[in-house]
Amino acid sequence: MKKVTYILSFVDKSLAFEWIAERINNDKYELSFILLSDKKPYLFNWLKERGIICFFIPHIGKKSYPNSIYKTLSILNKIKPEIIHAHLFDACIIGLIAGKLAGINRRIHTRHNATIHHNYFPNAVKYDKFINFLSTDIIAISENVKNILIEMEGVNKNKIHLIPHGFNFQEFENVSIERIETVRQKYNLFHSNKPIVGVISRYIHWKGIQYIIPAFKKILQTYSDAHLVLANASGPYNEEIEVLLKQLPKKNYTEIKFEQDIAALYKLFDCFVHTPIDEQSEAYGQIYVEAMAAEVPCIVTKSGIANEYIEDKKNAIVVPFKNSVYIYEALNLLLSNNDLKTSLIQNARNDVKDRFGIDKMICKLEELYGK
Repeated sequence: MKKVTYILSFVDKSLAFEWIAERINNDKYELSFILLSDKKPYLFNWLKERGIICFFIPHIGKKSYPNSIYKTLSILNKIKPEIIHAHLFDACIIGLIAGKLAGINRRIHTRHNATIHHNYFPNAVKYDKFINFLSTDIIAISENVKNILIEMEGVNKNKIHLIPHGFNFQEFENVSIERIETVRQKYNLFHSNKPIVGVISRYIHWKGIQYIIPAFKKILQTYSDAHLVLANASGPYNEEIEVLLKQLPKKNYTEIKFEQDIAALYKLFDCFVHTPIDEQSEAYGQIYVEAMAAEVPCIVTKSGIANEYIEDKKNAIVVPFKNSVYIYEALNLLLSNNDLKTSLIQNARNDVKDRFGIDKMICKLEELYGK
């Protein structure tokens, strides 16, 4: 049996890691977790309750690096895994350094960011390259990430393994009426005959929310009772978004900082909009897949994983980048055409279930760990 240690930073609740912990072949692999965060995360207790080895290291950022590396190294020397698998920036820096010092020969990291450092924080690209150097294997979660690693960061293609995120689609299908109503009441979203337009994105420039709000403002001319829901509503682009929201009547929008029952929230949407500003900004874009699994018709720009499977008028309405006019026209079309809406929902659900099942991802992970 091989010992595999996951090292994660600033992860609180995560269905993805719960699914991995539940589904990995425990006859072949013994999983353990090292969680780095400013407070003990939900995932820590979830793992402990299931008897999975788990360590928590208090970590607040760069000032914590020396101590976190030392503590991670101590844990690795104690449990002696054959493989470490790091996720997210701090965990990659800390975990891969500690893994190298501990003499662990298989050091894997999953690359979760795309061009954000290249476009917004160029001084951080050297850290991405350092992480790439320390890794013996790199998991690219989309062709976009694979291309960035090879073409922009000079990584040997033989080091890269393409493993898209996998999903347990039952989480989005088996959502009870009680759960949906609980979320509806929580945010007072009683709009049974009024369209609800959903957005789930942090307030970040490259997410393109600044093009959705003007489109929604215009749709109010036709659907005066339409309601815009902005979930994950915080981030470095907050001031700019708030200026745009002031142009909307307060009764027509709701901001949600964080909703744990995301599957139930999707079920309240009549349509879903996600419009990153270019094809490379998203490393993956799991909300494309989630919305389609939840049977919500989508209006999108194609970024990250969307480049690989989304087709205009087949499984979503595709609009050009940075264009509020086209987003408005797509909203108007979708809200007025039930036949198109039904067709998009059916095709999208089938496409994501065929491509992104959790068992496919687990199979590829086990294949990589078993090399």
